[in-house]
Amino acid sequence: MLHKALLAAGDVDMHHEYMVHIVQPLAVCRYLNWADRAQTLATLKATYGAAIHFSEARLWGDSSNKASWLISELHELFPAAKFVHLVRDGRKVASSYFHKLGDECYDDRSTEILRAFAERRGRMPPPEKKYWWPIPRPDDMAARDFENFDQFQRIAWHWSEINRVILSALSSVPRERQHFVRLEDLQYDRCAIGTLLAFLDLPFAEPVAALFRRPHNVNRPEDRLLDAPQCKKFEAIAGAMMQELGYANEPEYVVNY
Repeated sequence: MLHKALLAAGDVDMHHEYMVHIVQPLAVCRYLNWADRAQTLATLKATYGAAIHFSEARLWGDSSNKASWLISELHELFPAAKFVHLVRDGRKVASSYFHKLGDECYDDRSTEILRAFAERRGRMPPPEKKYWWPIPRPDDMAARDFENFDQFQRIAWHWSEINRVILSALSSVPRERQHFVRLEDLQYDRCAIGTLLAFLDLPFAEPVAALFRRPHNVNRPEDRLLDAPQCKKFEAIAGAMMQELGYANEPEYVVNY
């Protein structure tokens, strides 16, 4: 949604998961301390840095949850960069990932291949998305539980952990360079759209605003509410983050495609 809407705003070179086959493995390696700061900065200079240097647009952007794990390095490289923390009700994210991205997101085999590499029992996976989803660090309290998680639980953990990492990393970014917004507000609140565009120094335009009001990047236009067992699993893993992001007392909604 951000990719399409901001691209339409004019003079914006906007991307969705830019160079994901490089950035996603880098993000996981950095999160797990397999890549040091110097390596991370060098790779980001060769990807984001080069793209920004040669871009002819006034603004360059990437809408990617993969960048979430690299905020401190991105802020160091690009101190004038602005960060948009866009969140969505975790129940909808978990359901969407589980039902629509199941073949490329925390499937059993790919997760075990990454774990084997982490434990030095196997070789490094290829840079395909399905192999590179973070797993808890050995010193993380969730590490032992994660070993017995099913695919849905791993996805729930990802939603909670990525938002924890974002909030922690943004605490070191000046307030004027960051913006928090919920997807649900962008879909139903013109003021939320206007505030986001103003933060990015972009004018409000009705054709752009209209792009925020309908789902994008949908490979299957269907919506599934979590069943009772999934709700219980999700609450146990991500309930605290739902509370922190303001979703705890809201019923799960239905998306009409």
